[in-house]
Amino acid sequence: MRKSATIYIAAAGLLISGCADLDQDSISSISIDSFYSNQADIEAAVKGIYQEFTTDGMYGIFNNQLIYLNDLQTDYVKAGAQTNSAHIREVANFAVQPTNLFVEAAWKHHYTAINRANIVIDKTSEASFIDAKTKENYINEARFLRGYLYFNLVRYFGGVPIVLHDADGQGAPRNTIDEVFEQIVEDFTAAENLPADYTNLDSKASSLAATSFLAKVYLEWAQTASEKGKANQHEYYLKAVQYAQKVIDSGKYHLLDKFIDVWSLDKKNGPEHIFTVEHDRTINGNTTGHCTFATNWSDTEPVLLATSDRYYLEMDPHDQRRDGSWAKKLYDPENDDDFVFTIPRFRKYIDSLNYANPASSGNAAGQSTNSAVIRYAEVLLIKAEAENEANGPTEAAYDAINQIRKRAYWSPYFNIQNNPTDGTPLELSGLTQEEFRQAVRKERWNEFILEGQRWFDLKRWHILVKYVKENTPETEKTKLQNISKRNYYLPLPQEQIILNPNLTQNWGYSGETGDGPYADFQ
Repeated sequence: MRKSATIYIAAAGLLISGCADLDQDSISSISIDSFYSNQADIEAAVKGIYQEFTTDGMYGIFNNQLIYLNDLQTDYVKAGAQTNSAHIREVANFAVQPTNLFVEAAWKHHYTAINRANIVIDKTSEASFIDAKTKENYINEARFLRGYLYFNLVRYFGGVPIVLHDADGQGAPRNTIDEVFEQIVEDFTAAENLPADYTNLDSKASSLAATSFLAKVYLEWAQTASEKGKANQHEYYLKAVQYAQKVIDSGKYHLLDKFIDVWSLDKKNGPEHIFTVEHDRTINGNTTGHCTFATNWSDTEPVLLATSDRYYLEMDPHDQRRDGSWAKKLYDPENDDDFVFTIPRFRKYIDSLNYANPASSGNAAGQSTNSAVIRYAEVLLIKAEAENEANGPTEAAYDAINQIRKRAYWSPYFNIQNNPTDGTPLELSGLTQEEFRQAVRKERWNEFILEGQRWFDLKRWHILVKYVKENTPETEKTKLQNISKRNYYLPLPQEQIILNPNLTQNWGYSGETGDGPYADFQ
């Protein structure tokens, strides 16, 4: 939050696609005043915003940070025996402190990227060497990224300082949650004005990606216990439906027949991907792939592991998301046989095209797997959830959720539509509003395993503590002992509070007891 005298721009050796797949070592510090002299400078500066998504090794936003903060802080993921980091174990055991390196990195990387976006917006606005429409597109691309970054911050920390210009963050107090949401909506609304053909890459800001995020933002805001969230809840649900429907009606996206293809290296930029972050293990490897499969074909526990095999066992064997999300067994090319794990590995980040390739060294397989930030399946589930909350389980709500279920029970190998093995109907109907609500929550759980969604979901439904206590295996005693209502938000980093005395710490991280501001939360 201190004044920045320089802007950090990726140096000349950038990849053509120019999104998150940038050379993390090619960074130079360039004076702002001597930059922005031509369009190439602006293009490089915009790439520098994306670059922050995958910088800083294991602490990068889309390297490990999002998964660790959002899935480890739940019932179903634990820090395995190979974990030698006290900071990871803090997160896994609901014992996170204001000095935790993942907390510090979340604040630092998000605000670094926000500051880069602010500089792009301000300097591009002053540029006289490009036409008005090109200028507007660069600005709106930066606003898209800024909106997403603030959306993460408000869900991590609650109200945070809104900084819209370089160096304005020095001494800035926290804004309210509603003020942050208002800024997020402004930024994504501006980004909706990007041309429909602005990019053919799902790893770059687009108009429909902005629309998709607006649907998600309004659903989240409607469930936030803020003044405007509560006062405008019904309106915000309707807006979530409206924006989700706009994406659906575009006809640009559809569900992939094969669920696991969402993470296949040869299926990038697919019809289900709306906004992703690109990874290439030779440039900015996604270390989540390593952390879920670092021990290869053995029962030695990797850094990230399920707390029990019950999650795999409880999923319907006809649901292709089971074997797309969990690897209970995996082909071992060294022994030409399947290896059966006692505790399943997380399947999505294991690149089965390359894990037998000697150049991948086995445990590196998955580090080129893209991060799906928002995909079409989520747009359908946002519509189903928001429609049900606003109007009950209408035909529109059933249509959206049943598309998810039909894909889940589709067999891409035999081209047949399976049904649940327990005899229940494939397509939902005749549910009460509460039954439909629980059905949506179950589908989100099955759909987004280890995609950085679960903690955010349990928080916005206000059931985090109750759910974790009821569902965490008894073997995870530390999780069960530590979980409390303070875990509805992360602590603000201690170093930031020292630097900026106008910042206040979140409730529960300075010795407070009881329910505090979360009396109505479970």
